[in-house]
This record gives sequence, C-alpha cells and structure tokens, in this order.
Amino acid sequence: MLTTSTKLTRPPTVSLCPAAEAYDYEYFHSRLAEPALLANAVAVRVFRAPLLAVPIGGPRRGGYMSFDLLTLATAARGLLAGQAGFPDIRIRWSPFRGACHTVEWGDPAPEWWENNMGFGRFYGYSEAAITTFVREHPHFPSPAVSVPCSPTAP
Repeated sequence: MLTTSTKLTRPPTVSLCPAAEAYDYEYFHSRLAEPALLANAVAVRVFRAPLLAVPIGGPRRGGYMSFDLLTLATAARGLLAGQAGFPDIRIRWSPFRGACHTVEWGDPAPEWWENNMGFGRFYGYSEAAITTFVREHPHFPSPAVSVPCSPTAP
C-alpha cells in the first residue's frame, strides 16, 4: 500500500507520444499558418494528458508549453531537447506563486503586452486565426498595462 509520502516522492510521469494523440491537436491544426509543421510535432503526456508541442518552422519562430510544477517542466525539457524543431530549449521559471513555469524553444517570444498581430505571427498562426482572436479579445493583452499590478502597491 502506498502512503501519502510515497506518492509525493515518485518521479513525475512525463513521456512523448504521437502528435495526433494530443488533446489540442485539432486546435493547432485549424489555426496554424502551416499545419504541415504538425508532421514533426510531438505530444507531451503529463500523467495521462497529452498536449501538443509544435516545432518551429516557416513563420513559426518559437513555441512554449506551460507546467504548474517545475519537475514536470524539467522532465518535458529533457524529452524535447532531442527532438528536431525544438532548438534552444529552456525553462522560464515563474517568479509568482500559483503561476505556471514554461518550457520554451526557438527565438525569445515578444513580451505579452505587445501587439496581438505580431504575437500571433511569431507563433505561426494564420492571419484568419489571428484576426478572429483579436476580434474576440479586443483588450487582451492591453498595451496600456505593461507591468503586472499588485493589490498591495500604492
């Protein structure tokens, strides 16, 4: 019988599987400017949930995946490091409690508050997908707020 402490010390279960098994495969397929990139994509399965990791190529200059636990991010980075299309793989630690760490690859991403159109192009989304996103989220992200706010700040 496993005790609670045994469960907490087990290594994270992270593995690679075929891209088509990813829960978000169709999401990316319908939004990428070059869906052919998915031929070299992989799914990163965390516990039982496979999520898509899309390589760089064509207009797509970078990519990322979010993880709530640093151990999961580290394991995913190790698995993606040997895959074609995932150059300069790195972890960006979140300085905020309760926020996700990211595994990133390719060029450094533009800041989150910059132009939505440029941000979408950086990640290789089609013009139609970018236009739809901007129309549905006209104030996300807002260039007027370039620094996260703190409720305790004066």
